[in-house]
Amino acid sequence: MNFWEGKRVLVTGGSGFLGSNVVRKLQTKSPAEIFVPRRKEYDLVDWANVVRVYKDARPDIVLHLAGEVGGIGANRANPGRFFYNNLMMGTQLMEYGRRAAISKFVALGTICAYPKHSPVPFKEENLWDGYPEETNAPYGLAKKMLLVQSQAYREQYGFNSIFLLPVNLYGPGDNFDPDTSHAIPAIIKKCVDALHDRRDEIVLWGTGSATREFLHVDDAAEGILLAAERYDGKDPVNIGAGMEISIKDLANLITEMTGFRGKLIWDSTKPDGQPRRSLDVTSAERLFGFRARIPFEEGLRQTVEWYQQTRRN
Repeated sequence: MNFWEGKRVLVTGGSGFLGSNVVRKLQTKSPAEIFVPRRKEYDLVDWANVVRVYKDARPDIVLHLAGEVGGIGANRANPGRFFYNNLMMGTQLMEYGRRAAISKFVALGTICAYPKHSPVPFKEENLWDGYPEETNAPYGLAKKMLLVQSQAYREQYGFNSIFLLPVNLYGPGDNFDPDTSHAIPAIIKKCVDALHDRRDEIVLWGTGSATREFLHVDDAAEGILLAAERYDGKDPVNIGAGMEISIKDLANLITEMTGFRGKLIWDSTKPDGQPRRSLDVTSAERLFGFRARIPFEEGLRQTVEWYQQTRRN
């Protein structure tokens, strides 16, 4: 039986990096309609626009992927905006979904919701054991409130909402804006641009000692759709690759792939962010059969080549 057949699906953030990949995969599953609201037409921070998007889309299922996101620099510069916009979008979309009696709401959280010094690998039961890393705590906490709302609505109203915790994403089509990008596109851009400009050194944030886990956007899209199809539980579920790499080792991989042979200068006056990040991903495989498929170096090479080709064009 095709879970999606005949369903009307509202995908917030459906034109973004992750959302466009989810929509592309969803199109192969024959839903009745996929509705992707554009921000210029539906600013979902505004309640009136939330009401309007539900009336226009008439969804059976909502995949809430939209968010105000960015790297450490963007989070430090916009803590209030990131908190308010993410909180209001999610809270209002879920509330109207309850009122409209939709059949399922899929809420996307963030690894930034975990405590700063959570034991590695991060397990879902550790989510409330401490305060998030300070540079992205407002964003992480705003997203974390969707879990509270999801569980409360399930208990009081029987509302079928699930909450997923994806790790840092990467892949072709990533955000390479230096003001808002995450580690992988930021380092790729610096290396490729330095080669183009014949510069023999680049400056990278922090000490390079922090570790991160990265999930290819194609795998992330697959995990979200599998969860929507197969999981109806109240507990949060990690979506990741189950790997860990230091930022310094990541930078060395990227310099090798891009051909940049210059000097890497680590600016230790800039924050490293959370000391370590790596997820326990056993629940996703057990509950809905998700396991990341794309090897990290293969996905990283795809991303490097995509940026190089895009820059040439």
